[in-house]
Order: sequence, then structure tokens, then C-alpha cells
Amino acid sequence: MEHLRDILDAAARGVFPPPDGRTVVLPQPSPRDAGVLSFTAHSVVFTDEDPRWVHEALRAAGCDALAASMSPRFLTALLDRTGRAAETVDALVVGSPLPGAPPLALREIEDPDHPRVVSSRRRRDEVRVWAADGGVVVLGRGVAGRLEVAVEVDEDVRHRGLGRALVGAARHLSAGEPVWAQVSPGNARSTRTFQAAGYRPVGAEALLTLRRAAGRDGTADGRGGTADGGDGTADGGDGTRGSRAGTRAGPAAS
Repeated sequence: MEHLRDILDAAARGVFPPPDGRTVVLPQPSPRDAGVLSFTAHSVVFTDEDPRWVHEALRAAGCDALAASMSPRFLTALLDRTGRAAETVDALVVGSPLPGAPPLALREIEDPDHPRVVSSRRRRDEVRVWAADGGVVVLGRGVAGRLEVAVEVDEDVRHRGLGRALVGAARHLSAGEPVWAQVSPGNARSTRTFQAAGYRPVGAEALLTLRRAAGRDGTADGRGGTADGGDGTADGGDGTRGSRAGTRAGPAAS
């Protein structure tokens, strides 16, 4: 059986699933994360629901088979079936690692109670946060253990290229791994930021997260993770809904 991480790793290398019109159902990589990935003429639904139900719901979507996995009718059925929450369908982008140190001064925040660390842990594991003058960059392990980035830029220093510098810095901080982000397709500013920093689009993703519950266990957050929600972040997934970070960068990623 294929594993979601294998598909993601291959896509990061530019090797994509065959454009065969199929939708493959795979187990969830963790209790926290379920969802849908859409590539060119090929989709992956990662859920612990019965694959027979998934394919029946796809047929009932009432639209072209290539579009069914991301159709509102199917996603609504999947949300109702799982009792999960979702915020949007994101563009999924990836940046290859870069050698050497980041070209801007960063200092790592090691306080586990720092607000950015706490919020990021709702969507990711092994979270690390670095601060620069006017912003922060977050790296953590999200869906299937992939390394995801989120950034936040202070409002008074936006539009000066800091967001681009921060998402670019993540490629230097990744220790040789590709860096993933989710970007809201309507957030043109964040899209341009990630493209300018060398990130490539690979597909679309709808992340289904556990509904927020009391406590901090890293599993129940309200979204699942992606671009800015106007809070001055480029992440969107880690509690700021900027670029989902895997992120959904928002206006701050400029």
C-alpha cells in the first residue's frame, strides 16, 4: 500500500502520481490529520473512513469525476461523516532546501510557552520558532510528518520584503528537507511571496481537523493549518491562519 508521506516526498522531487483520473483512499497518517490532496488528474483522500463509502460519496457528488474530490458536495459529506472542521481549499507549495545559513539575522525562541510556539503546536509537532526584527518564522512537522513553514510579519514593517525573506530563510533552516506551505488561492500577495522565495505549486489540499476541544493536545484545533487570515501572518495554519503552514500566508508575507 502507498503511504501519504511517500507521495509527498515524490511530489517534492517533481515526481507526481499518474494523471489517470483516479482517486486513491489512504489511511490517515495520524489521528490529527485527515483530508484530500488533489494533483493533476489524480486525487488522494486520506481518512480512516471506509473506502467504499468514500467512492460512493464521490460518485454522488454530481460533477466531473476529476473535480469530485474537491467539490463542495463531497467535502461537505466527508466533514459530516467525520465530524471534523475545515476552513478552505489551499494551494499546496513546496520549496527545496538551500545550503548555508539564512541571509538574515534570526534568533531562536526556546520558550515553550511563547504564544507562537503554543499556537503552532495545535497543528504541528517538533515546533521551532525563530525571530527577526519585525517578524517570526515557524517550522514544524504537519501532515504525514512533512516540514511546514509559517511566518508572521509585524504590521508596521510589511511591504518591505520581510515575508519573502522569512519564507526563504525556512529553506536554509530545514536541515536538507523540503519545506511545505499551504496558501489560500485568493491571497495573491502570499502566493507571490512564496513564488518569489522559490516555492513551487504541486497541488491543492483540503485539511480536515478535529474540532477544537478543551486542552492542548495538538490534535484539536479548528482548522488544520493555512494562509493568513488577515492577522499579519503568512502562515495560516498555526493559529494565525496566515499561510497555513504549511501555511496559508496572509498579507504579512510581503
